[in-house]
Amino acid sequence: MRPEPTLPYEFTAPIHTERLRLRLMVESDVDDIFAYQSREDVVRYELFEPRTREQVAEKVATYATASSLAIEGDYLQLAVELPTAEGGPRVIGDSYFKLSSLENSRGEIGWTLHPDFMRQGYATEAARAMLAVAFEQIGLHRVVAELDPRNGPSIALCRRLGMREEAHFVKDLWFKGDWGDTGMYAILREEWLSTAQIQRSPTG
Repeated sequence: MRPEPTLPYEFTAPIHTERLRLRLMVESDVDDIFAYQSREDVVRYELFEPRTREQVAEKVATYATASSLAIEGDYLQLAVELPTAEGGPRVIGDSYFKLSSLENSRGEIGWTLHPDFMRQGYATEAARAMLAVAFEQIGLHRVVAELDPRNGPSIALCRRLGMREEAHFVKDLWFKGDWGDTGMYAILREEWLSTAQIQRSPTG
């Protein structure tokens, strides 16, 4: 008998990692999020174009109410907040997680980070927290990441998370005026639990 996910999952309190806090977005986050979602270099491999402040405000208002994972298609779009010495905490990115298939016990993960905070391990730290929720709290069988194969930093992040490349679909997506490729990376619950146990081991 296959194990069933523990659902619904209600996001009721922020997730704290070593350096970050992952929480629901609020209206006061708009300026921080606009600072990176308005940049061409940030959204180059995203499905959307650079957003105006008004568009960011509309998205934040929607994401702020997405706090439950219960049915297929439900998602969390969490603010990734970093304490700073100047002016208090700042939202430096966002972390995405969706229930993509209940029948197959599968989730999908994604991330976006302000370039000023890249190459410091923040995206990895936030993504690991989301995978811990997916596998250790909800008990999903599998989590995937779909990305543009030209996006080297995201591919490197997938590998740091222990995800393997499982597919490279050629020109399968009409993307910003041309046909684009899609890469698929994935990790299974047993693989995550094995890796997490090693990381938590005193000798690991």
